[in-house]
Amino acid sequence: MSKGTAYLQASRRILADLDDAEQQIADQGTPRGRLRISAALSHGRLCIVPLLGDFAAQYPDILVDIALTDKLVDVAAGEADVAIRFGPLADSTLTARKLGETRRVIVASPAYLARHPAPVAPEDLHRHNCLNFNFRRAEPVWPFSRSGQDFALSVKGNIETNNGETLGQLAANGVGIARVGAFSVGEDLASGHLVPLLEAFNPGDVETIHAIFVGGASVPARIRVFVDFLIERLG
Repeated sequence: MSKGTAYLQASRRILADLDDAEQQIADQGTPRGRLRISAALSHGRLCIVPLLGDFAAQYPDILVDIALTDKLVDVAAGEADVAIRFGPLADSTLTARKLGETRRVIVASPAYLARHPAPVAPEDLHRHNCLNFNFRRAEPVWPFSRSGQDFALSVKGNIETNNGETLGQLAANGVGIARVGAFSVGEDLASGHLVPLLEAFNPGDVETIHAIFVGGASVPARIRVFVDFLIERLG
């Protein structure tokens, strides 16, 4: 992104916040204005979008503008008011509030396991088609623990994608083994279309979920009430 583009986006955000502040004073603090939300594809579709109806009913003067993408948007530059992020956070001047955690699980379908013996130890994955994420922040290895010692294992496969829901679908279709957030494959696990693997070696594999936004004393009410709403409903 060029400096000019970043400046323009930041200026638009500042103007929108000033307009929001003026409108709140006029309306005795009623949260209002456009709220731009960035959420990951799978988590957004499965966990955030189902909550928006209740939020919109509670705050009818807020215009909810949500974009589902696994691209990391620049909140500081004004590309979004609130971004929902997974995993460790980079150092920044942004404010982060924890929404919860998601457990990650290694899964395969019964059909795949009928063709390939189920792995009984992490090293057995070297003989399997392990499906992976393709974005840069994805971990290049899968973590495990044995006898109290954590270790990481490099795995390989012939398909990569940018979201866990697609990985889960591929695994359910018998293409290979995937490591995904449990929220994205909950229905398939419950129905038996997917089965968890190597749970005895799971090191407590979780990702923390945060809401990221520009903080400070003048956080617009539309942002504050939305983050509070997410914490209440997801925490």
